[in-house]
Amino acid sequence: MVELKIKDNSFVNKADLKGISRITESIANKTLEQLAKEGVFVFPECIQDARDIVKGQMVLQRVNQQYQTSNVMGFLGYGKEKLVIESRFSTGEQDYFFQYLLEQALEFPNILELNTNTNQDNRLFKLFLFLFPGYLRSAMRKGVFKTYIRNQYNDNNLRGTIDIARHIRKNNPFVGKVAYNQREFSYDNYLMELIRHTIEFIKRKPYGNNLLRKVKDEMEEVIKVTNSYEYYDRRKVLITNKKNPIRHAYYHEYRNLQQLCIMILQQEEHQIGYGSQQIKGILFDGAWLWEEYLNTLLKEHFEHPMNKSGSGAHYYFEKSVGKIYPDFIAHDRSSICDAKYKKVENNQSRDFHQILGYMFRFHVNAGYLLYPGKGNRELILKEHDDKVKVVKLGLAVPQVAKDYKEFEEQMKMAEQEFTRHVLERPLE
Repeated sequence: MVELKIKDNSFVNKADLKGISRITESIANKTLEQLAKEGVFVFPECIQDARDIVKGQMVLQRVNQQYQTSNVMGFLGYGKEKLVIESRFSTGEQDYFFQYLLEQALEFPNILELNTNTNQDNRLFKLFLFLFPGYLRSAMRKGVFKTYIRNQYNDNNLRGTIDIARHIRKNNPFVGKVAYNQREFSYDNYLMELIRHTIEFIKRKPYGNNLLRKVKDEMEEVIKVTNSYEYYDRRKVLITNKKNPIRHAYYHEYRNLQQLCIMILQQEEHQIGYGSQQIKGILFDGAWLWEEYLNTLLKEHFEHPMNKSGSGAHYYFEKSVGKIYPDFIAHDRSSICDAKYKKVENNQSRDFHQILGYMFRFHVNAGYLLYPGKGNRELILKEHDDKVKVVKLGLAVPQVAKDYKEFEEQMKMAEQEFTRHVLERPLE
């Protein structure tokens, strides 16, 4: 087995990736949208609704004799090849920053332990388990999935098509019962049974009940409708769901959940992509993670117009013309903030045009470009008359920590300094 590691927002020589040629061929110059359709999990799970994720964003883009990575982090596998895309702040074998973002933005428990190489497959499997509550909640917003199923009966209340072979086998001599099949529209179907099996599987994990507590209502609803659940039916339920993927566009959240449940119940912790003839894995949009993490720091003082649900749009003009979604708007309208996960030196003119447009729209004279950096640097760009300022402010990501606990402590200190700068109003 060959495993290689690369970092986000970096350049990698093509020669350095020769050992994972099948992975690179499968993902090079492909967008996240394409990879999601091919079975790779992309988080946020609904990329068409996610605000910062760009459908055209590529994991690996060919640039002459190099590959360029983007804001994406995660894990990919193809056969015996594995690729780990770390955050650019990882040091040695530790990627504490990626782990910290997952914990803060997605409320993942710190038992994930992404910081060591030991049993990487097992930690990847835990990622799928920890994603389950979010996928379940997203799917259940559409209501309990209902579809037609074929049920078999053997009684004296004939309501369907007689199954002659089964009738002869069960009712000889005839005692008044008839074996028949009936097609019914039911909540207790192959998909809801798959979800129930996944719930029961997670419950048996040491951290299972704590994890499922987040979706207690949804879990109870699933249990209520799956009256035919039997532990020994798991293999049959898995096979049925593999043969019957959800295809209706309205239920695309259930399609994502179905894929996730199949991965979990097959216990793919032993082989994410291993032995498979297709690309598999999970990818996280760093820009989305960074923005959701910033929201945990700023939500008391700032409005966060668009979350995963896509709510809170604003407009440049009257009559709903020119829809915009500023990242953060101060409640007192003193400033506007725009989250930027990419390297600060990669800020382009359009980034400044965007923040200035937001400032003009909300009559604000202070704007911030907030990014993760290796130092708490602040660069203030002034307009000629000093009435408008754009501040590029970095949150200092710790570079030296003996363990994850120390990294957390250093991050808390960096966050205090960072938020103090954001709230101090640079024009006063």
